[in-house]
Amino acid sequence: MTTDTQRPRHGAAILRTALRRNLGAMAWGTLLMGLYQAGETAFPIALGLIVEHTMRDGRSLQALAVSIGALAVIITTVSLSWRFGMRILQKANTTEAHRWRVKVAACGLQPVARDVDLKSGEVLTIATEDADQTADIIEVVPLLISSLVAVLVAAVALGLADVRLGLLVIVGTVAILSILSVMSKRIGSSTQEQQARVARAGAKVADLITGLRPLHGFGGNHAAFRSYREVSTEAKRQSITVAKVNGAYAGTALALNAVLAGAVTLTAGWLAFEGRITIGELVMAVGLAQFIMEPLKLFSEMPKYVMIARASAERMALVLSAPPVMTPGSERPPEGGDLEIDRVRHGTLTDLSFQVKAGEFVAIASYQPRAAADLAAVLAVRVPLTAYEGTVRIGDKDLADLSVEAVREHLLVNPYDGEIFAGTLRTNIDPSGTSRSVPEAVEASMLTDVVALHREGLDYGVRDRGANLSGGQRQRLSLARALAADTDILVLHDPTTAVDAVTEQLVARNVAKLRRGRTTIVITSSPAFLDAADRVLILDAGAITAQDTHRNLLANDQNYCSAVAR
Repeated sequence: MTTDTQRPRHGAAILRTALRRNLGAMAWGTLLMGLYQAGETAFPIALGLIVEHTMRDGRSLQALAVSIGALAVIITTVSLSWRFGMRILQKANTTEAHRWRVKVAACGLQPVARDVDLKSGEVLTIATEDADQTADIIEVVPLLISSLVAVLVAAVALGLADVRLGLLVIVGTVAILSILSVMSKRIGSSTQEQQARVARAGAKVADLITGLRPLHGFGGNHAAFRSYREVSTEAKRQSITVAKVNGAYAGTALALNAVLAGAVTLTAGWLAFEGRITIGELVMAVGLAQFIMEPLKLFSEMPKYVMIARASAERMALVLSAPPVMTPGSERPPEGGDLEIDRVRHGTLTDLSFQVKAGEFVAIASYQPRAAADLAAVLAVRVPLTAYEGTVRIGDKDLADLSVEAVREHLLVNPYDGEIFAGTLRTNIDPSGTSRSVPEAVEASMLTDVVALHREGLDYGVRDRGANLSGGQRQRLSLARALAADTDILVLHDPTTAVDAVTEQLVARNVAKLRRGRTTIVITSSPAFLDAADRVLILDAGAITAQDTHRNLLANDQNYCSAVAR
């Protein structure tokens, strides 16, 4: 895996990338939205001209027909330009948001997390809400330009009637934007803090859901809920602060726009009273004063959206710019190679060394559960290579020289708490839809009773986290997924702790039969799996202290007998 030299390090770089990738869509969107705003502004101008000519030329059916035709053209232009302009911009917005979601998710889903102080719940918020708000910049810029077009068209039209009216619009617009730009900075900083606190609250919820059962077990749920209440309250207070700032901003923008529109109307009325503009020009000025409210409102809101997009982009940069905790190599392991652990020291593993030959079925009986978890983490590449001493080799190639993708294809570590996803039994067993051994995996894991229990079979719906399955069913479903992957080396960590003894015996025999000829390691204290293995390694005090068949160890090792006998 090569280092990505194009990672954006700042929010501004992310926004520039988003704008650069969508220049074509933004150009067309700007053109169409500018045409829309020009048409909107042209409507009161056309009305003024119609009144002017009517008063000058008297009643004429031909002039009336031309006027109606001109208004129809303007209305059609406004409708079509808005429809197609927004379609182009929203498609580009949605596509760009998807790109950033995928990019952030790819960083968060790396086997070894990036070196950034964010929990999974916070990364999820960044990959969803922040990605959407960052992509809004694609709509903001064209709308800002099109609003400016409307203001300029109105200023020019009013200036042709009387210079003072045109200058009033230009000076008033500049003053409004100057005031609101100062307020928008407060919105940006407040929004960034709100997003961070909401993300922390989301991360706390994710942690609570994951650990709810053990929390209930030792009575820690109330303390955990109080902790969440504190985080949630902070997020609520910050959200209220942001709402107040946004309300003040919107109220100020509306008031200033109304003042400018009122000033234009009163000035036009005074000029008409003085005889310096005609009645038609007065109608045009009054109409523009009303119509200009929309582009002015849109124009004045754009700085706020720019600051929100900038704040969200800065949060995405936290994830995207963070370097990986480790930089894996680019080689691939050979097919059918051995697995060797050479003097590994990590956590509770003090001096772990063993070798598993290609095609061998080995069980590891760990006397300390923590040591089993540390070993599984090392093999699953969840631990940075620099975080432990020693070497892991797959087919005589060091793990440090292999790409993580290649390791994942060659070696699969199935955790004891494998995640179950919303979908069906089939999509949980074979997420990619490419496995050819789904029936065999279902049979070997003894998931057949679950499939037979429901009329839909493998298409039976599964809720998020397997909420509609029992603990044993979830565990067997996870095991079926691992078996269906059909990797060269399979590591199972406590695959049957929630399964009854009879089923466990059948599963152990089935797994041994299905995996015959392929390397399989089971980290377990299950007598059924230990007996099915070619040999058993005893992991005690962080090192392999003995190895033999399960039955020989039962006969000759009293400590082993006490640890695994049930």
